[in-house]
Amino acid sequence: MFSAKKRLDNAYKNATRIPFDDSSKFILFSDCHRGDNSFADDFANNRNIYFHALKHYYNEGFNYAELGDGDELWENLSFSSLLYAHKNVYMLMKQFHDEGRLHMIWGNHDMVYRDANYVKKYLNTYFDPKTGEDKDLFCDIKYHEGIVLEHSETKQELFLCHGHQADWWNYLFWKVSRFMVRILWKPLNVMGIADPTSPAKNYKELIKVERRTKKWITENDNLITIAGHTHRPRFPEPGDIAFFNDGSCVHPRSITGLEIENGEISLIKWQIATADDGTLKIVRILLEGPTKLIDYRT
Repeated sequence: MFSAKKRLDNAYKNATRIPFDDSSKFILFSDCHRGDNSFADDFANNRNIYFHALKHYYNEGFNYAELGDGDELWENLSFSSLLYAHKNVYMLMKQFHDEGRLHMIWGNHDMVYRDANYVKKYLNTYFDPKTGEDKDLFCDIKYHEGIVLEHSETKQELFLCHGHQADWWNYLFWKVSRFMVRILWKPLNVMGIADPTSPAKNYKELIKVERRTKKWITENDNLITIAGHTHRPRFPEPGDIAFFNDGSCVHPRSITGLEIENGEISLIKWQIATADDGTLKIVRILLEGPTKLIDYRT
């Protein structure tokens, strides 16, 4: 497990397989980094945008696949602090889960979810201070390292993962990174100083991670691979290396994601815009696509 190739091979080989067809609808977000609503909580700035977007997808019958780093469990010790900071978001996610429409992948910032016992202990129920009792939350939820969406007719595969498999430091030494973030970078983050080990904030690291991922895709018959981790949206043209990235939910004043609908894929952005009458509203902007998935077949 020492090379990016072996880690990606392993994630793909052990991925949970989900059938889909041209009538299926998926929204892919990642890197929400939901925190405790403190000054260091990067998600807090965009939580209204995110909640509005996710509510739209819930009402439109989409599946929600979250590609890792949904919860910020490096800066924060417990899930409960995140739950109470962003309870409306988690209750909406619970609605997806209760209807079998929530598909979760762990990333480096929520790598504790690799442990099924940890997930069961902290995510199955939550304590309701009003009633003084535990209530059902994400009962029996499963977190995955990888998910393969397999088209039931064309047999085309889409491999979903967080993408830190190509980032050896943040995969193998995530506990060291977590310690550094909690002790050093969280207080510095409040002052605007970025963590240099994060590819999202270190361009040289970002390029290395993308290069390793693209090499793996090329060696696997240009398998459509969709990741997060670097926070940089990617939407290749058919014929190019089929490496997609959904971006993140912690861009300044906007979130990005990938939609899969009608057998097509699109890169979208949600942001706040000013209406003609001076009021603010949240709008969806199409950045790339829609492009037919079948066009990416080699």
